[in-house]
Amino acid sequence: MKGMIETHAHIYDAAYEEDREEMLNRAREVGVSEIWMPNCNSGTISGMMALAEANPEFCIPMMGLHPCYVKEDYQQELETVKKWLSQKSFKMIGEIGLDFYWDLSFVKEQERSFIRQLELAKEYNLPICIHSRNSKKNEHNAILRCCELIEDFGWKDLKGIFHCFSGNLEEAKRVIGLNFLLGIGGVSTFKNGGLDKVLPYISINSLVLETDAPYLAPTPHRGKRNEVAYIDLVADRVALLMAVTKEEVVLRTKENALALMP
Repeated sequence: MKGMIETHAHIYDAAYEEDREEMLNRAREVGVSEIWMPNCNSGTISGMMALAEANPEFCIPMMGLHPCYVKEDYQQELETVKKWLSQKSFKMIGEIGLDFYWDLSFVKEQERSFIRQLELAKEYNLPICIHSRNSKKNEHNAILRCCELIEDFGWKDLKGIFHCFSGNLEEAKRVIGLNFLLGIGGVSTFKNGGLDKVLPYISINSLVLETDAPYLAPTPHRGKRNEVAYIDLVADRVALLMAVTKEEVVLRTKENALALMP
């Protein structure tokens, strides 16, 4: 199925040290035409940029500071982000956002980092890739908090993707109402993933495909290393849940992804 755009994969990760080229070839074989690579922090830039330089039309880098890497030195990390944005051309700011799952020690710093990167997105006229993971018991909702911060910032100046979306229908509508897309990945294939209660009730115009490789491998590979080629399984699942053809899923999600680009 030619033309699939993988909007979120950490293909520079050490998980692919032994077979990175083979993994990329498997992605090409299932029809992936572009792989968008989110940055995590200063430590992941060199590996990501090396892939982008070796595969300029295939491996597309983003620039940003991931919320899980927001610590005491986050301002220094943001200076690195700003420096790279001023020196190189990127297609997206990301991944940025809020993560309440592991630790709530740096929530305020995460919010400040997020807002600063929204400012950078506006300054450079770039879309954003948002990471929004709730706390383990869902008492702290990162999706809604990201929406609140975007609304306060001025959402009409922004566009992008809520990557790895796993929220409910109400949350999906809130995100879509801000003119953001939902990044749909392996969670859509999970028995209790919840997206079977969301995807049938929204438009395919609001979706893009992703894997978040090497994480969150779809069924039947759940619990193992994920890879970009498994996006084919995500497309199958989205087609089934939305009662459309796989061809339409591939075409429309590709159009949605490309429409984000400056």
